[in-house]
Amino acid sequence: MTAASDTPQAPGAVSVAAEREHGPEIELSVVMPCLNEAETLARCIDKAQRTMRALGVKGEVVIADNGSSDGSPEIARRAGARVVDVPVKGYGSALMSGIAAARGRYIVMGDADDSYDFTALEPFLEKLRAGFDLVVGNRFRGGILPSAMPPLHRYLGNPVLTAVGRLFFKCECGDFHCGLRGFSKEAALRLNLQTTGMEFASEMVVKATLIGLRVTEVPVTLSPDGRSRSPHLRSWRDGWRHLRFLLLFSPRWLFLYPGAALMLLGVAALLWILPAPRSVAGVEFDVHTLVYAAAAVYLGFQSISFAVFTKIYAVHEGLMPEDPRLAALFRVVTLEVGVGVGLLLVAGGVVGTAVALSDWGARSFGALEPTQALRVVIPSALALTLGVQIALTSFFLSVLGMGRRRA
Repeated sequence: MTAASDTPQAPGAVSVAAEREHGPEIELSVVMPCLNEAETLARCIDKAQRTMRALGVKGEVVIADNGSSDGSPEIARRAGARVVDVPVKGYGSALMSGIAAARGRYIVMGDADDSYDFTALEPFLEKLRAGFDLVVGNRFRGGILPSAMPPLHRYLGNPVLTAVGRLFFKCECGDFHCGLRGFSKEAALRLNLQTTGMEFASEMVVKATLIGLRVTEVPVTLSPDGRSRSPHLRSWRDGWRHLRFLLLFSPRWLFLYPGAALMLLGVAALLWILPAPRSVAGVEFDVHTLVYAAAAVYLGFQSISFAVFTKIYAVHEGLMPEDPRLAALFRVVTLEVGVGVGLLLVAGGVVGTAVALSDWGARSFGALEPTQALRVVIPSALALTLGVQIALTSFFLSVLGMGRRRA
């Protein structure tokens, strides 16, 4: 817990008491997450302080200590920084607490391992003063010094994850995971950041894009860090956490697009095989394929439903911004419409089942020709199950819609 004086105020507000206690309003806070950075911490703090003095900026350095056992907090205090103790482990946890405790109108965050140059604060401050809400460093434009980034990160991890982020969220950011970035305190509060691990960096860029903040980049240089110990970053674990976050934050790509593709493929296969067996290059497709086509239609619909449920839940919990398309969806896909469509499908399934039973009765309920009987049974069973599922989904969406209206 931080002291009462560290509690963030409303964006842009500076109380009279704060003026008396801390002097004129602080323009820039440099926030550094810290976990056992005794070897490099003082150097990073000194660079940030000297740069702010040279720029004539009233600023502060905030160290968000995440449980260091090497004396880092004492080093930070001796260097003139303010230390915020963060008991909850994680890169994101440390930064969220440091940002909350920062008193500056603008914040620049960066790692305390001396891999980022805290003498290069001016480009960030210029962009923030110009009205940008988030300024992200781009190491690929600024330069990556030899041995500063492992080849796995440089040529696979960062480019692939950044490409996925740009595709999913239409973001122009060219380096999703650069740890040196600046933003206004007001923007940070609006983002309502939640993730506690390394995926915090992705969450910041994604949410800023989704809610329409002004985002830009500046080139930065990445240098080899000054630590003798191994880094906290774990390539595969943290890479997966970033990818998982991007997927979970994009129901369209996780559920909607795969589900729609699967459903369309299943419907096409059903319509193609239903009249008669088909042969392609000597391979015959018959009722066995029809079973899988029906399964694809059903699973595709389930996936599309999950996309809608996930989106509504994420908006309701504040994880994603409001989407006007949801309101349009509830206006078109009402409970009555959904139940009506579901009942029509159920009726079709009942009729198909009656036809199959009649045919079976005409044969004295004896053996049937599978390839003919299943051409009626499979689509009938699909219509029954899909119709019930659509009706139930409509009722559930109606309940969620009631919750949204109350909110």
